Amino acid sequence: MLFKRSPSPHIKDNINVHDMMFMVLYALIPGALASMYFFGWGVLFNLLIAISVCLLTEAAMLKMRGREIYSTLQDGSALLTACLLALALPSLAPWWITVIASLFAIVVAKHLYGGLGFNPFNPAMVGYIVVMISFPLEMTLWSTPMGVAIGNTSGWPDFSTTFNWVFLGVLPFSETVDSISMATPIDLIKTQLNQLHDISETRSNTEYSALFSSISGTGWQWINILFLAGGIWLVKKDIADWRIPTAFLISLVLISNMFSVIDYANNSSALFHAFSGGTMLCAFFIATDPVTACTTPRGRWIYGAGIGALVYIIRSWGGYPDGIAFAVVLMNIAAPLIDYYTKPKVFGDTNR
Repeated sequence: MLFKRSPSPHIKDNINVHDMMFMVLYALIPGALASMYFFGWGVLFNLLIAISVCLLTEAAMLKMRGREIYSTLQDGSALLTACLLALALPSLAPWWITVIASLFAIVVAKHLYGGLGFNPFNPAMVGYIVVMISFPLEMTLWSTPMGVAIGNTSGWPDFSTTFNWVFLGVLPFSETVDSISMATPIDLIKTQLNQLHDISETRSNTEYSALFSSISGTGWQWINILFLAGGIWLVKKDIADWRIPTAFLISLVLISNMFSVIDYANNSSALFHAFSGGTMLCAFFIATDPVTACTTPRGRWIYGAGIGALVYIIRSWGGYPDGIAFAVVLMNIAAPLIDYYTKPKVFGDTNR
C-alpha cells in the first residue's frame, strides 16, 4: 500500500505567542463592541487606560530586568491582559481604579514571578481582585444599560458626563452617582434575596423589570452571546482547548439548575447564570489561559468544573456578586496539584 510522502516539517500550523494572543484579541472584538454599545463610553475609557498603563508598565519592567523591550511588547500578552481587565471592570470605574488594577496585574502577578510563562495566577484576575477587595464601592459603578429607562435615568451617560466622572470625579449639578449608575442583575438579585424578596418578585417589580431580559439581564445576554461566538471560533482554531470551557459551563449549568429546581423562588435559573456577568468571557478567554490553567486532558476537565462550581458558590452565598476572578485564581492555585495526579500514562509504562 502506497502512502503519500512529504518532506519535513510535518506540522503545518506553526503558531507563535504573537499569533495566538492576537487571535484571542480578535475574538474579543464582538463582545467588546457590544459592551461599549450597552454600557457606553466608560468601557472605551477603561480599555484606553488599561492598554496604556499595561504597555508602559511592561516596558518599564522589561528595561529594569534587562530584557528586550520591543519584541516582547509585540507578543501581545500585556495587551491581552489589559483588554481582559478593562472588560471586567465597571464602566464607570474612576481612572485610578483601572491604573491600580493594571499595575498589579503586570508588576506583581506577572513580572514578580518571572514574566510570561512563569506566572502562577492569571494577571488580569489578580488586578481585578486587588481593586475589588480594596475599593468595593467603586467596583459597583456600572452605568445603566442602553435601552433601560428607570426613573430619571435613560441609558448610559453622554461623553462629557462620563469623561468628567471617570477622569475628574465630578458630575453635572443635577446629577449624582446614583442617578447615572445601578447594580447589575446578579448583584440586584442577591441584594433583594438578602432583603427577603424572591427572584420572581424582583423581576416583576416595575422599578427593576427593565434591567432583566427573557434570559438574563438587558445587554448582558447579548454580550455573553458574542463572547460565546468568539470563544467557539477560538476553539475551532485550536487556540483554546474545548475541555475547559465545556467543563466550566456544564458544571455551572448543572449546579444552578439543580438548585433552581429545588427552590426556584430563591435560586436563579441555569440560563441566567450562563448568560450573566462575565460567564462566557471567563469560559473562553480567562479560564483557558495556557500558562495558569491545567495542562493534562483530565486535569482540564477538573479545572474547568472546579471554576464553574466556585462561581456558583460565590454568586449564591459569597460576599461578591460575580465571583469569577476569585474562582479562577483559586483553581490556578490547585492547577499544579491537579496536573500531578492526572498525568497521562507513559507509553510502555506497566507500573501505573
